[in-house]
Amino acid sequence: MAYIDFAAAHDPLLAPAPRHDPVPATAPDAPAPAGQLSALEWSVVAVARGDRLSSLRAPSRLSVAMGGLFGSRPNPRLADPQLEALRRMAVLSWHHGYTVPTSALTAFTDAGYTMAQYETMLGSIAAARVARKQA
Repeated sequence: MAYIDFAAAHDPLLAPAPRHDPVPATAPDAPAPAGQLSALEWSVVAVARGDRLSSLRAPSRLSVAMGGLFGSRPNPRLADPQLEALRRMAVLSWHHGYTVPTSALTAFTDAGYTMAQYETMLGSIAAARVARKQA
């Protein structure tokens, strides 16, 4: 009987595909090291990828009326003010990259986040945006 050792083949077709996951696999209640985001915060960044820029503004009277006629979209805003500040910054970063308004950056740091956390988040978002354009 013949034996084929697939582990030693080093065939690129058999190698697992590289994967970019913006949400690191850590315990949700584990404290994040300085300059890092927790798993819950990374999930907020990942969910913000699908949010529109219009989710940052209060709905106008016209959009409220149209929502009454055709059905409204779910409100993406978060109840926790700190996580909402993170979501707002993530939405801006997903849409505009590194060019976010200074007022948004001030609100982000006023919510308790550091510039190191901002840079970590932007690095992850930039890598995901590049990977999406290459795909």
